[in-house]
Parts: sequence; structure tokens; C-alpha cells
Amino acid sequence: MSDFRLKVFCSVAKNLSFTKASQELFISQPAITKHIQELEVTYQTRLFDRQGGHISLTDSGRLLLEHCERILEEYRSLEYEMHLLHNEYAGQLRLGASTTIAQYVLPPLLGTFVSKFPQVKLSLLNGNSREMETALLDHRIDLALVEGAQRLPNLRYTTFMEDELVVVVRSGCKLSLSEEITPHELLSFPLVLRERGSGTLDVFERALSLHNIKLSSLQILMYLGSTESIKRLLEHTDCLSIVSVRSISRELYAGLLKVVEVKGLEMNRDFCFVQLQGQEDGLAQSFMQFAMHHASEL
Repeated sequence: MSDFRLKVFCSVAKNLSFTKASQELFISQPAITKHIQELEVTYQTRLFDRQGGHISLTDSGRLLLEHCERILEEYRSLEYEMHLLHNEYAGQLRLGASTTIAQYVLPPLLGTFVSKFPQVKLSLLNGNSREMETALLDHRIDLALVEGAQRLPNLRYTTFMEDELVVVVRSGCKLSLSEEITPHELLSFPLVLRERGSGTLDVFERALSLHNIKLSSLQILMYLGSTESIKRLLEHTDCLSIVSVRSISRELYAGLLKVVEVKGLEMNRDFCFVQLQGQEDGLAQSFMQFAMHHASEL
């Protein structure tokens, strides 16, 4: 059984959509259907229940998904280890990363990478997600790492890590805040947010829209270009902000900031590699494999 067929099944199972799996894997929907049918023939069982335009996993499908994720992880580890045996990493790699990733995810990864592969000349361009996608389209970088909810059709996105945004405020804040608030209570408090084009703002805006709240209805004090600027401002100002939970671990431990729970406001997102469609740059692919292999350590 090919690992690609398992990738097809995982994509359909996680999206619960043949159409979304087709878009994610860049193959036709009939091809997706054929792969699933062949799996069902192999195991002589239905993997999905189909009701109208909706699908759900059967018991067999849930069992296969449980094993499938482990198998694909082993495939990735095997491919990575074999690649290291037969390839020398050398050359220039121009990376571009959105602010959150550049500040809180990449540094330890880059340190490990350059120590293992000193012949690679790395450079890093930093900006918000939209700026990094533009830099990729302009061929100023070879590989982008971004967060956010938006996707451009002429770029290919590969998830390598999950992240969560949280609402934060400084400890000792004098605002009348409960430990848990509703999304609509956000309208009553001043906020400082990341700038337009940032993945953080994209995700927050989309989460608000699910509760019929517009960004323009909030009390926005200002937009800032980095999470570090926001954190410094929060230490001296009674206002709320939305940041990656990865970015405030030290402040939470030190008791400088605290998380405000917002009931029903889910702000999960993916950190993604971004490449030009059809681009198969060897060094960029090698860095992606390295990063995904070490993602659990970050």
C-alpha cells in the first residue's frame, strides 16, 4: 500500500470532505474517490458513511486513521534518515518568516540546523505573513514560514506545527474582568492588536466573525507590528491583546501577564511552510524535512 494513499485517506478523514482533500493534495476529486474506494476494497469495509453532502468516519475508518497517522510519521522519519545518509547539505537558503515564527519558533531550530549543516548559508527575512508571501512570489526568498487563516491559490502550503492564540492582559489590571468572558464582552474593553496583514489578526478576525462581531466594532487603541511591542505595552497599559500562547510563556511564568478565557472563541491555527506551486528546491525541501522532524522539540 502506498504512503500517498494513506495521505489521501488522512486528508479526507480530517477534513471530512473529498473536495477539501482534493484542494489540499492538488489532485482531482475523482482521484481522491478512487484512492478511498481502493482502500475500502483492500480492507473489505466502508471507511466513511455518506449522507447527502456530508461524510463521517465509520468505526473502521476511525481505526484506520489511528494507525494511519503513526504509519505516516514512520514514513517521514524513514525518508528523513535515508536522506541524511546520501545527501550533503550545502548552498544558500533564503528563508522568510512571519514575526511570531521568527521570534518564538525558529531560533532553536536554526541553531540546531546550522550546527549540523555548517556548509549551508542561511539568511532570514522577517515580516508579517502577507509580506512573506509577497517576498516568495517576488523570488526574494526560497521558502516562507507563515501563520494565519488565509491562503493564496498560486502558493502551496504545508503545515508543520499547530498554535493557539489567547487573550491576555497584564496582572493587576484594573479593568472589570471576570476569569471567563463571552466574545461579545470584548466590545467593552480596549484592545491593542497586530497590524493588518499579520496572521494573528487574520485568525482573530475570522474567530470574531463566527460570533457575528466585526473588527471595526471593537475599541482598538492601536495596531503594532510585533508581539514584543504588544507585550511591553501591556505591562504598562490596562488593555487586552491577542497573541500566540508560545510568545508569552516567560511572562506567564513570571506573573507579568495572565490569560483571559473567552468562552467559545477558538483561535487555533497552523504554522505553514509556503512554496511556489511546482517549486521543488532541494535545499528548501531538506530544511522542511528537518523542521518537521524536530517540530515536537520546539
